[in-house]
Amino acid sequence: MKPKTDFIKEKLRKIKKANLYRTLVYNKILGPYITIQGKKLVNLSSNDYLGLTSKYTSYQIQSSSRLIAGNDLSFKELERKLAEHKSKNSALVFPTGYMANLGAIAILAQKNDLILSDELNHASIIDACRLSYAKKLVYKHNDISDLEKKLKKKSQRKFVVTEGIFSMNGDFAKLKEITKLCQENNAFLILDDAHGDFVAGRDGKGSADHFRVAKNVDVYISSLSKALGAFGGYMTANKEIIDLAVNTSRPFIYTSALPGFMADLALKRFSLNREKKRLHLWKKIEQFSRGLQSIGYTIESQSQIIPIIIGDEKKTLQFGKYLKDNGIFAQPIRYPTVNLGTARIRISVTDWLSEDIISKSLDVFEKAGKKFGIV
Repeated sequence: MKPKTDFIKEKLRKIKKANLYRTLVYNKILGPYITIQGKKLVNLSSNDYLGLTSKYTSYQIQSSSRLIAGNDLSFKELERKLAEHKSKNSALVFPTGYMANLGAIAILAQKNDLILSDELNHASIIDACRLSYAKKLVYKHNDISDLEKKLKKKSQRKFVVTEGIFSMNGDFAKLKEITKLCQENNAFLILDDAHGDFVAGRDGKGSADHFRVAKNVDVYISSLSKALGAFGGYMTANKEIIDLAVNTSRPFIYTSALPGFMADLALKRFSLNREKKRLHLWKKIEQFSRGLQSIGYTIESQSQIIPIIIGDEKKTLQFGKYLKDNGIFAQPIRYPTVNLGTARIRISVTDWLSEDIISKSLDVFEKAGKKFGIV
């Protein structure tokens, strides 16, 4: 069986042969100058046309594509830490997690390939699959039998895409079974771990680490904007895949870079005592989940995302208004974010919540549940 990454090496070889290969240059910007490897140069590659950023902000904004205007040195250190965090040898930061999905999936799955996507995957994954020329099949949510059957379809290459923790259900993907199927079928596994990253697994390494299958994930896509409390998105993989993204990923090449101070913020978040807060969070998740169950709610979530499925859209809006009127902000989620008839209140548990706040919130949910006939 040929190594499944051979096609990536071949694409990079063709790019280099055509003298089109690009690499990232790291720098510091100050006013009209850019410093690269200690050399101060006049900067004629900036889109900061009015020269406003240096006058009105304490940080210089990278106002163009990273391949045009260069890369603040903070990106280099952040990407090194992100790769290490996911036990990969390379990483690439995007302005948002949405763009990271668009930028990663479409460069890998090509014509005559097959993408298999969980039916409850996030909109950014759905849009990324649509951008690809590959054939797409949706498998039933977390249904291993359905995935196995669809993986038997003939194609040049196969890619399985799933979230680690599903953003509207709060359940984990069955990653032990999924990674096994991918290995048996020589398929790539692309894991969007936006809601599992920094929350699940040892030291917050994510949902794949939670199931001890991290080494079997080919590409991670995640967010810096959620549990890490910064901003942006990223992908991690082997160096060849990241090189391919730098050279062919349109959402990376043709947009302005994430501001350098945001990369600095993410780096600072890395050095905080995240593990202590992560363990506190799981205690609060358990308190909230068990509290809702004791009231009479059916809770199937395994994570910090706890949906209360109401079903009817109008009743869900009324339920949400009652919560708001009684001091609780928990958004009603309706179609098209979820299927028609599956409207819900989405609770997101954070470490900000004290035991007293959780207890008082549960009192409101108990009254709301009885008022609307949910419990």
